[in-house]
Amino acid sequence: MRNGNVSILVKRPSRHRGFTLMELLVVLSILALLLSLAVPRYFSSVQRAKEQALKQQLTTTRKALDAYYADQGQYPDTLQDLVSKHYLDKMPWDPIAESNETWVINPPELPLTGGVYNLHSGAADQAKDGSNYADW
Repeated sequence: MRNGNVSILVKRPSRHRGFTLMELLVVLSILALLLSLAVPRYFSSVQRAKEQALKQQLTTTRKALDAYYADQGQYPDTLQDLVSKHYLDKMPWDPIAESNETWVINPPELPLTGGVYNLHSGAADQAKDGSNYADW
């Protein structure tokens, strides 16, 4: 006590709330580091999923071609014949070329008849294993 006055320390709220520039830079650099590790893995997993979808689409369509031949005695003239006769639910989708119109169609060799014996992807790229999509 001084001169009869009681001096009480009152803590006033700070006017400077928020983050410093250094704190923000540290947080942003950590986020950038995490994103640089996660983004390439994400895109490679998307590509792997597309490749698996292409393999599955080729397998399903080739089985439908074999079933068509077993039932009809000839191969279909177009892929649309597989859909119209309910061997497939819809036209096959090429997930790599992102289209159902880019398929490379192989006709059967004589004495077999029809227009579609086999199909391959129309994508000109290479798969992760180094093979061409057109060779699958």
